[in-house]
Amino acid sequence: MDRRSFLKSTAVLAAGTAFTDAALAQEGAAPQEKAEPRMPAKLITSAPMLQNYAETSMGVAFTVSALASGYVIYGRQSDLSDGVKVKCGGYRVTDLNSDVMLIRLTGLEPATKYYYRIGADCINYVHGHRMMILGTEEDPRIYSFTTAGKDAKAHFCVINDTHKSDPVFDRLTEKIAAIAPSCVVWNGDTMSHAEDIETLKETLFYPEIKIRDYASETPYLLSCGNHDVRGLAARHYERAWMFRQPEERSSRDWDLGRCFAVRMGDVAMIGLDTGEDKVDTNPIFCNLFNSEPYREAQAKWLEDALRRPEIASAPYIVAFCHIPLHDADPGANPGDIHPADKDPRYRLDYAEWQRYCYQLWGPLLENAGCQLLVCGHTHTYRRDDPCEAHSWTMLVGGGPSLDSETDFATVIEGKVEGGRLDVTVHNAAT
Repeated sequence: MDRRSFLKSTAVLAAGTAFTDAALAQEGAAPQEKAEPRMPAKLITSAPMLQNYAETSMGVAFTVSALASGYVIYGRQSDLSDGVKVKCGGYRVTDLNSDVMLIRLTGLEPATKYYYRIGADCINYVHGHRMMILGTEEDPRIYSFTTAGKDAKAHFCVINDTHKSDPVFDRLTEKIAAIAPSCVVWNGDTMSHAEDIETLKETLFYPEIKIRDYASETPYLLSCGNHDVRGLAARHYERAWMFRQPEERSSRDWDLGRCFAVRMGDVAMIGLDTGEDKVDTNPIFCNLFNSEPYREAQAKWLEDALRRPEIASAPYIVAFCHIPLHDADPGANPGDIHPADKDPRYRLDYAEWQRYCYQLWGPLLENAGCQLLVCGHTHTYRRDDPCEAHSWTMLVGGGPSLDSETDFATVIEGKVEGGRLDVTVHNAAT
């Protein structure tokens, strides 16, 4: 269609629309009235979740049912009489969405107990010069958390491969509540895939479990698994599990917002992301993954992190990553078989361990004196003792099952008492 014909057709369409409106008016048809915006009966729809445990910062996240801007009031007094209000989002403008409020508290003191309360303003937003607060909701409960640091209690738990199985997660959180650690590492595959943010919210904020506030006073750290980046919503997992603030990492490490190096008592905790369990060239993923450069960037971050005084001086260095970094079985796929993971020497066409990650990170962990590596991915619990390939012990957590003799769900517990790191593996099925 040429421009003149297009304009003529558009004018006819406009005239037709005007005629229809006029005809309805003449017939006495009542125009539809827009409903007045209202504050929902329940704006805050989940208990808070503590994310990215650290020495001088803590993340607080929770869900909402309508467009909102969230905040946290925190202080060192149990009644919050010294409370300071921190808004969601970064500088200049707050975040504004109808799904998850993400508030990062920074400038905290190490190994210090804080109290906090969550709240949110429900916003009616029309445009940049027309908006209003419909109402404010605050959770009446005051929660607490304790930051990491050299003087913190060295006591952690690790879970992995929950794959959004609420019965399994219910049992795991009950075990963790009984153990009462300083923090929990969720070592990958929180779900199988997420195509919408509701799946992320159901996985993290309101799973069908008994302890609904499972992470409100027990902070969590995340080491992503390969399934945690599968799906349209999973590609932006940081909408539900926040990155650390920019000031908490160098500009070079801008996109490494979930890697962590945290001192907790006598333990330095190192979190790494092994990426996909298939190579980037595998056609199944249509060139949409970029794991190899991601692993290389983490090697540079890791080298610097292990040199930090509070990390280097720790009596124990414990590393966490989803896919194991070693497997003595010659039939185990090492995850670097190009172009499509297939080779008759290996029984599976995806990584059972990550040889490339081991080549990048292994020497750094070895030189730093890492004693323990905790992994997941294979859905079968196993222990690898130190050997010629590595001097650390490697524990691999079990899978998302409560009724299997081989892939039973596990809670791996580490605790320093009397200068000794004791590690216990709990079978969640018993």
